[in-house]
Amino acid sequence: MSLHGVAPLTLTQRSTTSCQLMKAARSGTKDGLERTKIAVMRKVPFLQRKDQTGNPANAQSNHVLLELDFLTDLLSTQVVRRHILGSIIQSERSYLESLRRILQEYHRPLMEADPRILSPRKIRPIFYRVREITQCHSMFQIALTSRVAEWDSSEKIGDLFVASFSKSMVLDIYSDYVNNFTNAMALIKKACMSKPAFLDFLKKKQASSVDRITLYGLMVKPIQRFPQFILLLQDMLKNTPTGHVDRLPLQLALTELEMLAEKLNEQKRVADQIAETQQLARSISDRLLSKQLNSEQRSLVLCETFIETVYGERGQVLKSKERKVFLFDDVLLCANINVKGPPDISSLVPVGPKYTMKWSAPLQQVQVVEVGLEGSQSKDAMFQQSGAKRPSVSSLLGPPRLYQELQELQHDLSVVEEVTLLVGTLQGTYQNLNTTVAQDWCLALQRLIRIKEEQIQCANKCRLRLQVPGRPDKSGRPVSFMVVFNTPSPLSKISWVNRLHLAKIALREENSPGWLSGEDEGRSIAPFCCPLAVCHVVFFSLQLETALHNPVQCALLGFSAASTSLPQGYFWVAGGGEGPQGHIEIFSLNRPTPRYVKSLQVGSAVRCLEYVPAPSPSEEDESGIHKTATGIGTSICVGLDDGRILVYGSVDSAAQCLLTLHSPEGCPVLCLKHSSRFLFAGLQNGTVTVYGRANSDDLWDPASCRCVSLGSEPIRTLLLLDESVWASCGNSVTVIENSSLVTQKFEVHPNSAIGVTHMACAGGGVWMAFSEGSSIRLFHTETLELLQEINISTRSILLDTGQKGLQVTSLLICQGLLWVGTARGLIITLPVPKLEGIPKITGKGMISLNAHCGPVDFLVATTSILSPDLLKRDSFADAPDSACGGEDRSDSSSQDSLQPSSCYKGEEKSKGRGVLLQYKLRSTSGLPGWPLTAQGDEASDSSLESLEHSVEDGSIYELSDDPEMWVRGRSCERDGARRDRVISAAVISGGKGFRRLREGAAAGHRTSGDSLENILMVWQLPLTV
Repeated sequence: MSLHGVAPLTLTQRSTTSCQLMKAARSGTKDGLERTKIAVMRKVPFLQRKDQTGNPANAQSNHVLLELDFLTDLLSTQVVRRHILGSIIQSERSYLESLRRILQEYHRPLMEADPRILSPRKIRPIFYRVREITQCHSMFQIALTSRVAEWDSSEKIGDLFVASFSKSMVLDIYSDYVNNFTNAMALIKKACMSKPAFLDFLKKKQASSVDRITLYGLMVKPIQRFPQFILLLQDMLKNTPTGHVDRLPLQLALTELEMLAEKLNEQKRVADQIAETQQLARSISDRLLSKQLNSEQRSLVLCETFIETVYGERGQVLKSKERKVFLFDDVLLCANINVKGPPDISSLVPVGPKYTMKWSAPLQQVQVVEVGLEGSQSKDAMFQQSGAKRPSVSSLLGPPRLYQELQELQHDLSVVEEVTLLVGTLQGTYQNLNTTVAQDWCLALQRLIRIKEEQIQCANKCRLRLQVPGRPDKSGRPVSFMVVFNTPSPLSKISWVNRLHLAKIALREENSPGWLSGEDEGRSIAPFCCPLAVCHVVFFSLQLETALHNPVQCALLGFSAASTSLPQGYFWVAGGGEGPQGHIEIFSLNRPTPRYVKSLQVGSAVRCLEYVPAPSPSEEDESGIHKTATGIGTSICVGLDDGRILVYGSVDSAAQCLLTLHSPEGCPVLCLKHSSRFLFAGLQNGTVTVYGRANSDDLWDPASCRCVSLGSEPIRTLLLLDESVWASCGNSVTVIENSSLVTQKFEVHPNSAIGVTHMACAGGGVWMAFSEGSSIRLFHTETLELLQEINISTRSILLDTGQKGLQVTSLLICQGLLWVGTARGLIITLPVPKLEGIPKITGKGMISLNAHCGPVDFLVATTSILSPDLLKRDSFADAPDSACGGEDRSDSSSQDSLQPSSCYKGEEKSKGRGVLLQYKLRSTSGLPGWPLTAQGDEASDSSLESLEHSVEDGSIYELSDDPEMWVRGRSCERDGARRDRVISAAVISGGKGFRRLREGAAAGHRTSGDSLENILMVWQLPLTV
């Protein structure tokens, strides 16, 4: 009998019943609901505890984890939560078993071996802290057993993780283990090579184990443990409904585990980099360089194994060899990879390779050479390849056959353009020989040229070309040589181009140092550990109010340009103009620095901006809105001081005003936020106006205006959450439901004279700043309770600024950092979690040594997703080099990227049949005159048909050379489901003047501008995947 007197089912019956009930509950069938009601009425438990023989065990004698017996089906989320709980139990049981295997099967036999296999002095460092980790998780297992026994009544587990893993002891134990892991593996490797008995011992243990897992496979599990916990708790939180008692504990648990995992990951990364650097330093004959590598002043940014390809004079591949490339903060090194160790040892423990130095170069003198950028390199540079003659530029920069075909197409286009001019002089009238047809020929050739350029781009997605300085020649002239690396994927190349670009920026004066850290009493930190100051830009000398980022993908950007530029799109900056006028300036971000594009004048001072992206198809289906031919798509709403809201189309920089909304009584519009169906406007008189979308198009309907009065104080800021909007009025915040406009008000500050000025949300919390004081407060998004309060004046004491004037003037959360702008022009960043947990401050902050002279008027995060086409490894990108034949590969690992593709074979077969210039723009059958043709119908089978998938729309593509302007811009696709997307991010601040702060000084010196100039400061962050 079960604990509640119900006869237990067999394992097969339990499994069948569990699957049936879970399926019924998830699908919402009537049968599932009936079973749910019956189960609740009978009060059937779902937890059973059994020993290995199937009999109930004694709760006091054993701490055996409970097995989940799903005899009931309550709600779908409850069933899923119980399955996740079962996964946590099974995962913890398996983890503890692995830890015990390390101690019982390896540590104990080695310590008790007679004769000795290894001395205890060598054994202890290998298994350092394993016993403490086992004890820690044994205690967690006992607590988990107790919590599972109470699951019927509480269904709460998040607080257990907080209590178990928020202790400093856990961090210390795991930190010691992670820091020692690389050393432990090195000791095992050394012992395997010097002690044959130890090698035989490891082989026998692996052979006798059921799962054949090695000692390394067991010892790496503690490093992977907390990421596994995070994934399980993320699933649990996703299936925990709002209002559940376990939601806040789960969010706090995610915060603690993420903080712990990030600290351990960072320690593991630093330990691996130190080991890699030491291994490299030992192989360098240059003593000075070896000493510099071992110093703390130089840090390793990135290292990866590539295939170096050497080309011949005709562009053929002569050889390819595996290289290891190291990017340090000021130097780039390339090394040969030598013997990796005996195979029998490599199968048991990772054996690091030995390196032989090939070349090194100062980072500032290394250039990335991309397709179309070869002309920008120095004309005096001489390109040399070892063992080969000097190849042509086209041979170096890509597949020679593609370049030759591109040149042929360009030549043919110039000829056809001349023919078009001659056709215009014909006296007779012919059906398919006239100016219209000749223009279509030109358009068809232009399309072929674009397709060929795309093929060249694809062929270079996995090829990293670097121009590296070499030794001067006999005459003393500087000599450069080109190296070509095949990267494992387009993503790898993007990362390297981006890191090379940022590493050069990190060497600039404004980043040496760029930030002061409060972690180590004001010590400056490594540039790559913080955002990098890219530039500061002067713009109009008027009153600043607001800014926003309008993300737009530019199809004209090359591969390297997309990897190094700021997040693509436009940056709008707005404020008051001369007199009552308002002013907007638009900057392009499609280069490494912002560039002015155009300005707009409006009738009144601009108080706020809001970017409204085009609705996705799913949003249109849910809201019942379907775009018509006149739908505006992406737009930008501008709130004015005279009560108007201007709606601009933002397809490109044209910025045409499409609609004007009027607030009641012409009250100034202080803030704007939107959801998929509503536009919310906060007014100065304490009212929030709500506009809905009309059913016929995507514009907001002025007639749908509804008003919600929140008080007499101005609505200073709005914040959009999932199904509600938070509006600040005085010292209170009101939560407004999107559709019903039902409100819930709560007080966020005890002083009624202090109002909320800024709000920023991340995960399950909202940070708020106030009109007075230097404190910011964190509130939970669901329970609305105060979770944390931080005084930022304590963060800036390192610069001796004092507490006066440290009022918070701007607030932003971006990529794990809470940015705080102050009235003194200081910018402070505080670390916060990135996941769905609570964004609590988890460490000491950093202070930027680049500051404004006046208040920081705004902080704006600019993010964009790189075009997915950049990550595709198309068929003609896989093997262009083999088209020329005659290659001698010295490493089989390069064959994947050098194999001929079927696409080329198809082109070779059809090349002799000619190319049909199809002009589907306009039909010529109705034109007067006789048809003039010299080609049969079989020409329609040419290779061009495989390249043309759509009919032209009849307009000529006006492709501009300047990437700041393009005719057909398209808004970024919001594809949140992509796992391989690459995100580019930067933060832009606006304020009066610019100054460099000195460490420990009360004020810095100005390097540009005065108090009347407005400055944009730009910080760039590394690309994230």
